[in-house]
Amino acid sequence: MAVIHRTTLKPTKLELLTDWLPTRAWYQGGGEGAELAKAGGFRLDDPEGEVGIEFMVVEDSAGAHPVAYLVPLTYRAAPLDGAEAALIGTMEHGVLGRRWVYDGCQDPVLTAELAALIDGRAEAQAQSTSHTRDQEVTAVRATAGPLPGGFAAAADTGRDTRLSAPDGTTLRLLRIVTPAPDGRPVPPPSAIGHVAGGWDLPDGTRAHGLFATVHPARG
Repeated sequence: MAVIHRTTLKPTKLELLTDWLPTRAWYQGGGEGAELAKAGGFRLDDPEGEVGIEFMVVEDSAGAHPVAYLVPLTYRAAPLDGAEAALIGTMEHGVLGRRWVYDGCQDPVLTAELAALIDGRAEAQAQSTSHTRDQEVTAVRATAGPLPGGFAAAADTGRDTRLSAPDGTTLRLLRIVTPAPDGRPVPPPSAIGHVAGGWDLPDGTRAHGLFATVHPARG
């Protein structure tokens, strides 16, 4: 179960993301930089206990209208070989020391555990409380059998990052998250699995929406 340390981070996660987010293809803000606030998210456990896994929702108020982004992150005690392009930055953790922070869509530990969550083999953990399941996160698998392994980042679009498995199954991480009507997230008809969760809107109300969907290989 995820252990949350009450300590300092230098720079903070939001400080790292303020510089990184505007460089992404799916960023919708203006050209003067992001103005971020933490809005929600959840964690997953690394079975080996080595990599921190967090799905963070941040609200950006830099543009004409606030936009909520889903940012999957991994935290490592050493650089991930071959992942230089995925590095968001480094920070000093008051307990764990230096941590390398990566875009989790390009980290095999995160993609494997996300597939496990959708399959029902892993549980979402609270973002800010140790040893606590996140009851708000729902993961649904619409077809029988486990998802294939080996998901790897394939492409960024204007709204999502698409990860492909060797058999052609596609996992779509929604980078821009929007509230579902009536708080009931509905995946697209082609989806064979999905993850949904909640976050805070700028007015203080709670929103629920899709975070990820899974789509079968095209025959």
